[in-house]
Amino acid sequence: MSDQSIQLPKNQEGWFEQASKWIHKALEHQDIYVTGQIEQPDAGLSSSVLCIPSTVGDIYFKACGPGFTHEPALTNSLWRWRPDCMPPVLSIDLQRGWMLTPDLGTSLRSINQPTRVLQHWQRVLPLYAEVQIDLTSRNNEILELGGLDRRLTVLPDLYEQLLTQTDTLRIGQSDGLSREEYQSLRQFAPKFRAMCEQLAGYRIPETITHEDFHDANIFIRNNHYTFADWGESGVAHPFITLLVTSRVIAWRLNLAEDGPELVKLRDIYLEPWTQYETRENLIAAFNLAYRVGMICRALTWHRILEGEKEPGKAEDAEAVPRWLLEFLNFELTPNV
Repeated sequence: MSDQSIQLPKNQEGWFEQASKWIHKALEHQDIYVTGQIEQPDAGLSSSVLCIPSTVGDIYFKACGPGFTHEPALTNSLWRWRPDCMPPVLSIDLQRGWMLTPDLGTSLRSINQPTRVLQHWQRVLPLYAEVQIDLTSRNNEILELGGLDRRLTVLPDLYEQLLTQTDTLRIGQSDGLSREEYQSLRQFAPKFRAMCEQLAGYRIPETITHEDFHDANIFIRNNHYTFADWGESGVAHPFITLLVTSRVIAWRLNLAEDGPELVKLRDIYLEPWTQYETRENLIAAFNLAYRVGMICRALTWHRILEGEKEPGKAEDAEAVPRWLLEFLNFELTPNV
């Protein structure tokens, strides 16, 4: 397979040959040998993944794109801190943002029975909350490793900085913001700062937060779960995770986002946090974090698109203005 046949983050000539050489060398150091053709099961804007058949089974190589080359180092540390539910890392190249991991098992997305999927989520969410609580003391280390800084003291300034990126906001274009919407977002800046301060007022510690925590990034093997794909993660209010999680669950299982199934999952996730706040306050914080999380997603999409070239960039150009517009117009009826 030649490098021209693979979509890769940096699209460098001869990239695949370099990666292939590194893969062989890294595995051979561990007495693991490639046994067949290297294939590409996935290529996205922020990373590319290769599948390598080997003497110990399939191994996966991930090349992280610009803005997300911290993922191998962060994943390696997460594995050391929580080996029970994090991907084992076989080898990493910190400079190039490459890593090798073994096959993690069956993805939750591959399960087509809604009842079983909900049962898995009922076990996954308390475990994920436990990890977040366990790692509250690791915030400085996570940030030093390159994790995204989405702390509530930082977000208001990031919000205002994002609004200066007018090309990304596509003002006046069909897939962007109208001039009126843009002005409304600018005028909302003091209110957003107040929202962040209000959310920070609850006794809920900021911690590791996976912004893209959905069924394609959760794997099952021998009744154990592994949480993968930590590129879009960092330090933030823990509850922002549930923005994407709940929406993907609703989409995959054809459920209403405010339906009883999703409310039950929310409450299961919040239960471990009752050591910090009352149930009433946790729900209030959850509702605030849900909306604040939309700004986090806009910031992350800006980071993704910033390192991408056309034509791939054009395919998702609406992502940043879409999240900002949803934030601006969002109204949440609290579920109690």
